[in-house]
Amino acid sequence: MKLLEPLNIQGMIVPNRIMVPAMVTRLASEDGFVTDEIFDRYVRYAEGETGLIVVEAMAIHQSKSGPLLRISDDKFIPGLKRMTDRIHEVSDSMVVPQIIHFLKVARSGWRQTLDMLSPEDIEQIIEEFGDAVLRAKKAGFDGAELHSAHAYTLASFMTRTNPRDDEYGGKSIESRVRMIGRVMENVRKKVGPDFPVGIRFLADEFIKDGTTIDESKLIALRLAQLGFAYLSVSVGGKFEDAIHKEGHVPYPYTGYSGDRCMPGDWYPPMLHVHLAAEIKKFIKSKGYDTPVIVAGKISEPDDARQVIESGEVDMVAIARGLLADPDFAKKIRLQEEDRIVKCDYCNVCKALDGAHKPVHCFLWPKEATQAPKYETDAAAPFWGEKGANLKVELDDNGAAKLSWSKAENKPTRYDIYRTADDGQIVVIDAVKTTKKTDGSVLGGINYRYYVRACNEKGDSSGPSNVVEFKPVVPTFY
Repeated sequence: MKLLEPLNIQGMIVPNRIMVPAMVTRLASEDGFVTDEIFDRYVRYAEGETGLIVVEAMAIHQSKSGPLLRISDDKFIPGLKRMTDRIHEVSDSMVVPQIIHFLKVARSGWRQTLDMLSPEDIEQIIEEFGDAVLRAKKAGFDGAELHSAHAYTLASFMTRTNPRDDEYGGKSIESRVRMIGRVMENVRKKVGPDFPVGIRFLADEFIKDGTTIDESKLIALRLAQLGFAYLSVSVGGKFEDAIHKEGHVPYPYTGYSGDRCMPGDWYPPMLHVHLAAEIKKFIKSKGYDTPVIVAGKISEPDDARQVIESGEVDMVAIARGLLADPDFAKKIRLQEEDRIVKCDYCNVCKALDGAHKPVHCFLWPKEATQAPKYETDAAAPFWGEKGANLKVELDDNGAAKLSWSKAENKPTRYDIYRTADDGQIVVIDAVKTTKKTDGSVLGGINYRYYVRACNEKGDSSGPSNVVEFKPVVPTFY
């Protein structure tokens, strides 16, 4: 299975094609040091056999930036080294830090823009990136990733909306990529040619007048020409369409571009694969085999396999899916896919990040701060003699109203399965209560439902009774 085959990324041998991309946890100390909680979070991905672990964004700023990891001084190296040493002890997973610079934002809604940076500011940022990658090397990381996506500084140079009018300005693609070229030059000067450095960038910004795939392909080509070890493709996450809540720092994942960056349950799966595939095809036509990685609702094992087997991309980046179940890769290897705790894209994790609170998954057991261990000793839930007693009724709004009995053996959630007109069976949601309202049904289609009760490690009951449900077409049509 190609999904579980190794990939050579400039000498960094990644044991499989599954990546956990950088996700802010809000678990670092206020001073930016590694805590026991953040240590456990990333070691847990290694225990689950994730191929490439990208540790959440680490700031290169000298000033404090809240509970965000930092790599702006040598004093942060020991804590990071302790974490990388442990990751390498427990598995063959490779681990890199995502290195980030961001401009200032205020609770008033004000934010610093590129045209406020002086030439001296730019030179300092270039130096800070090089110094940070060198610290990553000293801390035992297998490589590094530069964050040039979403609302952050390097991405702001690359965008069509870049407001500068000098050699780093937005009037041409060459001037927009000049900054990343100079950063990479400085990085190579400081760490040498053999330390893999990847980059995350945007295939489409999904904002008015923003960069789209036609120009992103050209930017990708330049990134390949600069020798980046891999191209991790993301989309959106911009300030330009963010919804500012009074008294709060603007959060760039609140507008449509933020939706596309972290798509919720109403978006289709694999919705960004075609963008990454177009980038890969383009740079390959120009003679570059730089690995391309894509994210965006790829948490079904069959979907991940399909994307890799097709050759559209080289790796899949699974953020929320691996937060829900860090054992994703391990369970695939052990042929235990039916035990995978599948993300339902409720985006509770996104809301916690936006509120600057420690990030956890809604599907974990109540009060849990980390995903349950694979070896957790807990028997599978089951329904007693009376059964699940699943019922489905039409409510006053034309939605399907489901209810069922509570299972025994302390289930942590219930997975709800549905098929429409004998099509593919899909999990439409995972809930912690014994009821669900499905508002995505339409009169004239025949639906079938059943429910499974699941425990914290992914063991599930047998299916409940199957209920057929066929809402009628309203007479006013």
